[in-house]
Formats: sequence, C-alpha cells, structure tokens
Amino acid sequence: MRQTTAFHANLEKAKRNYVLYLLLLPAFLYVLIFNYVPMYGIQLAFKDYMAGLGIWGSPWVGFEHFGRFFASPDFKDIVWNTISLSLYQLLVGFPIPILLALLINSCSRFGFKKYVQNLIYAPHFISIVVLVGMMQIMMSPRSGVINTIISSLGAEPIFFFGEEKYFRHLYVLSGVWQNMGFNSIIYISALAGVSYDMHEAAIVDGASKWKRILYIDLPSILPTAMIMLIMQVGQVMSIGFEKVYLMQNSINMPVAEIISTYIYKKGILDTDYGFSAAVGLFNNVINFTLLVIVNKFSKKTTGSSLW
Repeated sequence: MRQTTAFHANLEKAKRNYVLYLLLLPAFLYVLIFNYVPMYGIQLAFKDYMAGLGIWGSPWVGFEHFGRFFASPDFKDIVWNTISLSLYQLLVGFPIPILLALLINSCSRFGFKKYVQNLIYAPHFISIVVLVGMMQIMMSPRSGVINTIISSLGAEPIFFFGEEKYFRHLYVLSGVWQNMGFNSIIYISALAGVSYDMHEAAIVDGASKWKRILYIDLPSILPTAMIMLIMQVGQVMSIGFEKVYLMQNSINMPVAEIISTYIYKKGILDTDYGFSAAVGLFNNVINFTLLVIVNKFSKKTTGSSLW
C-alpha cells in the first residue's frame, strides 16, 4: 500500500515538472543510443564473427578469443605498457591541477590571476594532432628548437621520438602541460565556495598563508579531489588512443603499443572483430573492477564516493 502511494506521489510530481524531464530527454537519449545500445555488440567477444551471417548468426566460440589474447606473446608487454603509462600519467597529472588551483586561489592580484588562468587554459584547446605535430617539429634532431639549444651547448642532438626511454615522458608531460589549466577549473570552483570567514578567523589567530592552505583549503577540496581520483582510476586501462597512435613509430613500438591501439589494429586493420571485441571487454572489466575498489576505499576513508 505504501509503495502504491509513493508511486502515485512520484507520478504526480513528474507530471507537474514534465518540462524539466523534456529538457533531460536529449541527454537521456544520447546516453541510451551511444552507451547502452552498442552493448549489443559485446557478444562479438564470444563469437567467430562472419559478416555474411551477422552478429546474431555467427557461431559461438566461448572464451576462445580471450585465450588467444592471454596466450599471445604481446599480452604482457601491451598490458604493462598500458598500466605503466596510465599510472605515470595519474601520478604526475592528478596532483598538479590541485597545486595550480591552490596557487591561483592564493594570488591576491585579481588582474594577474585572470591573466595566468587564460594563459594556462589555452593549451587545452589545441587539438591532439596539432600538439603532436608541434612536438615533432620542436624536437626534430635536425631543425628542432630544443635540439638547436642542445647543440649550442656542445652536446649531441637527441632523437626524442626515436628512443624508447623518452616516449612515456613525452606523452605524460605534454599531456600535463595541455590539460593542467583546464583540469584545475573544478578545484578553483570548489575553493571559491570556501567561506572567507574561516580565513579571517585564521588570520586573527596568527595563521600563515601556508597554514590556511593546509588546514582550510585542502580539506575543503578533498571530497572533490577524491571523486576526480575515483573517476581517473576507473579509466586507468583506457588511456587515450589518438595521441599514442600519432606518437608511435617502428622504433618506439615496444613501449608505445597499448591496448587501445592494439584493438584498433586487430579490429579495423586486420578485421578480426571478435578478437578485438574480447580484448576491449577485458579492458573494460579491469576498469570497472578498479572503479568499484577505489570507490569503496574512498567511501570508507573519506566518506566521498560516486555511489
């Protein structure tokens, strides 16, 4: 009886606010069409796909594609490349926007603060293709600005894109430069909600700016930071495809081949759709598992979580 009453109450509320639900409808349809409908194709991971028979008509092969991937000589290298690149990006890229937001928030000169914000936001709007092209031009061993400086100091030019040891550093540091300003926006917004009365009370008590950052600002943005950390850990195995693919060449391939580029080559170039679907499903299962674990850990330690 209570459930029926609650249902009718919710229905009446929905009728009164139908305009809001109409505004929500495009986003709902977008998520449904592009995120849930394609899940029909997951069954490709368990089938020997034949174009003439279609997805439903192709024969089932069970976990054969997964076995092929796990037994592949490339399995360990690809998984390690993906994990190491993602963790490196997370360790370097996650704290820098927080530090940047704290520095900007601590700046008392409004004009200078706006200038710095505009300056560091700008790289985010550079396309990945243009960014990689800029890197290749600037780091060219013959005419690049960086190697010109190195040569003027009496050292030998470095072929940055031709040596494996530089690939991860180039990928991560260029990504930090491009996105740190934009990623700091959410933390600056969180800091804007901190009551200035707390800072005034701390100043009266003799607290330095460092103490106020440590005991007022940081605790205030901790819930936001934990939510962002959970979301980023949930994408550890889904590192960006475009930039890695553009930076790959035959020399750095041993450290540059990751799961997303491997799926593209097997699925699109080699037309092995079932195998590539199995690798993609394996990748997503790992991501989901990490997301659940980190979310649970965050909920227990800080009280902040996605659900």
